[in-house]
Amino acid sequence: MTSSRRQRRPVVVLYERIAEAINQGVWPPGSTLPSEPRLAAELGVSRPALREALLLLQEDGLLSVRRGVGRTVNDAPPRRGYEHLQPLEELLTPGTALRVRPVARTEEEPTDFSTQHLHAPAGTELRFWESVLVAEGVSAALSQEWAAPDSVLESAHPAFARALREPSAPEGSMLATLLAASRETPLTGHSGVTATLLGERRGEQLDRPAQTPAVLVTQVVRAGDVPVLAAKHMLPTGSPALPVLQSG
Repeated sequence: MTSSRRQRRPVVVLYERIAEAINQGVWPPGSTLPSEPRLAAELGVSRPALREALLLLQEDGLLSVRRGVGRTVNDAPPRRGYEHLQPLEELLTPGTALRVRPVARTEEEPTDFSTQHLHAPAGTELRFWESVLVAEGVSAALSQEWAAPDSVLESAHPAFARALREPSAPEGSMLATLLAASRETPLTGHSGVTATLLGERRGEQLDRPAQTPAVLVTQVVRAGDVPVLAAKHMLPTGSPALPVLQSG
């Protein structure tokens, strides 16, 4: 299934409402958000939808969960670090890549995550690819990838911009498309690995319960000094192992 242009996911809209309130000082850094029932009532949304948006805000570093206190607003997003430029579908299963099943190949307005990492101006629409990685018929991971605005890509990596404009979306991930188009362009990656829960929507996409523990991998890829791609990869319990090389 492919989402239509300009169609925005409800959880993204809710995410942005809360993020905007934080940025406007409704909940300043260090403050604690209202309880889920109270916040859901104030925003006029269901608790499952609110929980999903809060989980995304936590993953993006805007919120932290403190035992006995609740969700508090962070002063600044945490630093991230794990670097290896290789498509996740190849990294998880060396020698035999996972099958990439496209869920969405569309454009959407940036969220705080994509704005923060791709420096997208307000009102800009970014190419958004969502894919489920499948291993032996079982959904093993969910990938969400955003490309920088076309104007940035045309200047920093025109071959990548052309590849994304192909009439039929490639079968692989956006990162695989970028690497195939990279040629002589120097690319660097900066990523992070954190623990989280799947949540309702991603649990449905991966056929797992919402409370399933998962590993969240975030990644930003740059052409020279310019960020051209930002991604989130969700790996639930039971997925193929993710090899990580850490250097001090």
